[in-house]
Amino acid sequence: MSSLDELAQLGGTWLARSAAAPRRHTGAVVADRFDRVTWRDTYEQSAGLREVAEELSARYAYVADLLADVFLAAYKVGPRVREPEEMDPSRMVNHQVITVLVESRQFAELHRETAGDPYAAAMAVLAQAGALRGMLERLRGAQERGERAGEAQRDAEGAAGAVGEALQQAADEGGAVPDSAADAVRRAIGAAEAAEAAARQAAEGAAQALAAAAPGIRAAARNAAAKAAGAVREEGALMRAWGVGGGELERMPFDQRARLAERLRTGRLARWAELIGRFRQMAAGERARKVENASGELVGVTLGDDLSRVIPSELANLGLPELRAVFAARYAAGELMLYDSEGEQATGQGAIVACVDTSHSMYEAGPGGVTREAWAKGCALALLDQARATGRDFVGILFSAADKVRVFRFPAGQPAGVDGVLDFAETFLGGGTSYQAPLSVAREVLEEEFNDAARRRGDIVMITDDECGVTEEWMRGWNDAKRVLGFRVFGVAVGAVRAVEAGSVLEALCDNLRVVEDLGDVHAAADLFRVI
Repeated sequence: MSSLDELAQLGGTWLARSAAAPRRHTGAVVADRFDRVTWRDTYEQSAGLREVAEELSARYAYVADLLADVFLAAYKVGPRVREPEEMDPSRMVNHQVITVLVESRQFAELHRETAGDPYAAAMAVLAQAGALRGMLERLRGAQERGERAGEAQRDAEGAAGAVGEALQQAADEGGAVPDSAADAVRRAIGAAEAAEAAARQAAEGAAQALAAAAPGIRAAARNAAAKAAGAVREEGALMRAWGVGGGELERMPFDQRARLAERLRTGRLARWAELIGRFRQMAAGERARKVENASGELVGVTLGDDLSRVIPSELANLGLPELRAVFAARYAAGELMLYDSEGEQATGQGAIVACVDTSHSMYEAGPGGVTREAWAKGCALALLDQARATGRDFVGILFSAADKVRVFRFPAGQPAGVDGVLDFAETFLGGGTSYQAPLSVAREVLEEEFNDAARRRGDIVMITDDECGVTEEWMRGWNDAKRVLGFRVFGVAVGAVRAVEAGSVLEALCDNLRVVEDLGDVHAAADLFRVI
């Protein structure tokens, strides 16, 4: 017979150890309920994430937890990785991968692009999928040991629980404990000791395997984070080049944003996104350079009596009583010092109409591989921005032969949807070239605007690489409409010097005409954005 106190003393250590056992986590990144909901929602919306999870799960255990950790590390504003002792031993490989990932300098660069953005965080997971596959293969041995350590840990915890059950059964006997019950307690304690030793040995083996693989996965993690950061930055730049702002992206459903990104990456003008972005930046800069109430670009100082252009030093004379008479005399004689300018008159009030040639010859590329079409579309999209910034309607007219014209309208009072902008940018008609067809449509657009809203002084920009004739009758009607509507015509000959020669049709049609030979130069059209 044994006393209950004696047995309780023997098993008390195991009971205390069991009660103090920390909770083991399967996620390496600390996350709250809302973070987990964001991950689940993103996973359900992303076919790419599901495909990666399905592929990797067939070979590696607990991949779902690892993908969630990679996502949360990228998504959370201040991600925190759990301490190793908080982890379930079977997830120590995941913990090691996440630890080396978030500690890398490349991850910090990635995190700046992805924090708070579920779509960008999902992109980061997908961009790192190949590297994760390699790291998991490198850590396969450590994972197997970790799984054994996890099983041993659960066995040890079960054995500790068995000690408690044996003690409870012994206590139920009351008073002196029969030898059979005492032996059961001692056997349970022995099993617990053996299980703990096995768990400790398994954990040490897993830790050694992880330590041996660590140098290799650090390099892989750095490369993965750098690749992911590059992919996210590239897509962000692509969106900005096409005028899609961050606020619009945040409001866009995941699947719509994914489709848009795919379209931008694979569209006809995808390779010229950088050129289009430079066009838009240049146009924004030129808008900023505009001087209110000036008739054109400032080039110096002249003499005259236009009080709206008087330089500050002349106006200062009005503040001195003894010099006011001098100011009046200089004003009467037209000898005040004024800002001098040259160029077109002030910005028009009617619509901006861009007529873009999409005949076969616009496929031709210049130095650097930029096509005439890419330059023309980039310029037209910058003109669309110009119209939005100044509260004017924009109409894009794509043309080639006389029977091939497509019209894209972007009213000032309505959002310029990205799908419509892409349709305009990616449409290419092919065929020959006709001036009359697109310019007739442009004239009709401005006539409609005048009749509906009494707006005049629209601007037509003709971008072409060819020269073709117009009839005398058509030209008379064109000039009559121009006098009534007061519109201006700007011509841009893309790689076609002869189209701007004296006596050419384009010269006769346009008030302002230039030729662009370097298709990589967006500043060749800079003055357009100062006067339109």
